[in-house]
Amino acid sequence: MKSSFWKHKRVLVTGAGGFIGSHVAEALLECGARVRALVRYNSRNSWGQLEDLPRALLRRCEVVLGDVRDGSACREYVRGCEYVFHLAALIAVPYSYRSPLSYEETNVRGTLNLLEACRAEKIRRFLHTSSSEVYGTAVEVPIRESHPLQGQSPYAASKIAADQFVESYYRSFDLPVTIARPFNTFGPRQSARAIIPTIIVQALKGGPIGLGAREPVRDFMYVGDTVRGLLTLARCNDTIGRIINLGTGKGVSIGDLARRIVAIVGGSLSIKHEARRLRPAQSEVMRLICDASLARELAGWKPAASLDQGLRRTVAWIRKHLSEYKADMYVV
Repeated sequence: MKSSFWKHKRVLVTGAGGFIGSHVAEALLECGARVRALVRYNSRNSWGQLEDLPRALLRRCEVVLGDVRDGSACREYVRGCEYVFHLAALIAVPYSYRSPLSYEETNVRGTLNLLEACRAEKIRRFLHTSSSEVYGTAVEVPIRESHPLQGQSPYAASKIAADQFVESYYRSFDLPVTIARPFNTFGPRQSARAIIPTIIVQALKGGPIGLGAREPVRDFMYVGDTVRGLLTLARCNDTIGRIINLGTGKGVSIGDLARRIVAIVGGSLSIKHEARRLRPAQSEVMRLICDASLARELAGWKPAASLDQGLRRTVAWIRKHLSEYKADMYVV
């Protein structure tokens, strides 16, 4: 359901060229918001996943090529906006082992640059997108916001640090912030770096399906529910200064996930073990299941799509875009 709240609101979306960011920008444009979409500068003039949006929506979107690591430029990105949805981040766990400094520069320093810009421009709300990876392997499930934080990878550590900076700007400077922690989001436009598109692409191309560890359990949520959650939290005053989980509360193992996807795609299940798809041993998180009761209590949000509904929509989208995916290439 479209919300009239966002009509004519001036909104900056960082990381708008990415998977979730493009969906956030699209939803805001559909609600009538005046969206400035920040896409990381590149020599190809590519707008990333934003280019999949309908042309009519893109014509109403102000696309800016830039970089959150540039502190002086961040003031320009924020200027004139009332709301900021911060999704710009490096996200792959394995690559964070290879290049931890780049994660600090983008995820930590980039967030700090935006916080400073938002403080100077006196924005109405800063919605920061965190990650369930900050919890590490669960001490108890479902995971509440009070769960201990565990930096089991450089990526997770960078998100923990960014979250702490966001919280500090609320406590130190009264900046109106909300920290959203979505669990494992999936859906159309997601790259084969993520597990669900990887399985779908391999299944559609006839398999066999190469998997690393099959035992880890994740709480998978369809992107439409994640986006609705982010927009809901950003307009709810009761979430200011709070950390809010977004998830379904239901876990599924990677092995069971593969079986579900093959049942939707059709054909027989053939799985082979691929060591190259294993995470570094120290960073494998075995169980992530969300307790999203706070989002429901404070903002009235709850997910609408079941896992199978979301998988069917994602399979349909990837089937139409199959030529864009490389089933035999491992992407960290």
